[in-house]
Amino acid sequence: MYPSLNSNKMFFYFILFLSTLISISSNSWLGCWVGLEINLLSFIPLISNTNNMMSSEASLKYFLTQSIASINFLFFILLKLMWMKNFMLNNSISILINSSLLMKMGSTPFHFWFPNIIEGLSWFNSFILMSWQKIAPMILLSYYFYSKFIIIIIIMNSIIGAIGGLNQSSLRKIMAFSSINNLSWMLASLLISENLWIFYFMMYSFLIMILCLLFNSMNLFYINQLFFFNMNYGIKFLFLINFLSLGGLPPFLGFYSKWIIINFLIFNNFPMVCFFLIMMSLIILFFYIRIIYSSFLFNNLNLKWISIKLKNKQLFFYTLSSLISIFGIIFSTFFFM
Repeated sequence: MYPSLNSNKMFFYFILFLSTLISISSNSWLGCWVGLEINLLSFIPLISNTNNMMSSEASLKYFLTQSIASINFLFFILLKLMWMKNFMLNNSISILINSSLLMKMGSTPFHFWFPNIIEGLSWFNSFILMSWQKIAPMILLSYYFYSKFIIIIIIMNSIIGAIGGLNQSSLRKIMAFSSINNLSWMLASLLISENLWIFYFMMYSFLIMILCLLFNSMNLFYINQLFFFNMNYGIKFLFLINFLSLGGLPPFLGFYSKWIIINFLIFNNFPMVCFFLIMMSLIILFFYIRIIYSSFLFNNLNLKWISIKLKNKQLFFYTLSSLISIFGIIFSTFFFM
């Protein structure tokens, strides 16, 4: 008997998990590159779907961009080994190695592929692309970190992630540009320490997991779908809490992680980075509030044949996660006492 599709998917998810561990635990650059290649080849079968043209197009675009980034990464590593004694070329090669890793995680100015690919993915695969697929390039970037170049990338990520999501009607593209903006916070945390990055990444992954599960449960992909669904106020309240928490508005859990990064950046003399991160977070909050506004107030079309039914266990999980988010200020109070 042939294995079922679910068992095949579980196998590829296991290889995806294993390849990230290979990359971050390898003691040579060649081993890191092999782990990134295994990660690429295991993620493509998960996102490709012969019955969906958008998924097939997304898998092809993902393969091409990641292959280019992997070739550049290997080539620049070989250049580094060849010109190791030439100190004049060290900074240039460091920028090139960092650029190839930034391209793999969808950072600006190499973000051109990221929103287009997410548009063709399911919500679960979008969550993996926005969270798990950033782990290996981020940790490899911390091994070979050129801070002056990364500060410029942080500012560019915050600006592009905020402005790019303003005119979007697709929820997946909004989440993609939000991920680009949050990538600037992750890179800023890498300026301080890896432990701070792990803390922020866990908080961010938790928040987008809840939102992706909500969108997947209600089969939402565009803002205008919020006008037609008969959502009760409990689900709308979940939207309100989780979006404001992801935007970093106090007193929610997302504010706690961003507040810690702001404090460390100020203590380490990065005031301009803090300024751009805070200002662009206000723009991010603007298009989050636009989604909340649409779900709360634009309820003129009540189509009775379109309704949302969530199971009690799902609604309990979402409510519990939202309550964790809304009581996040308690943790921050204990931290700064």
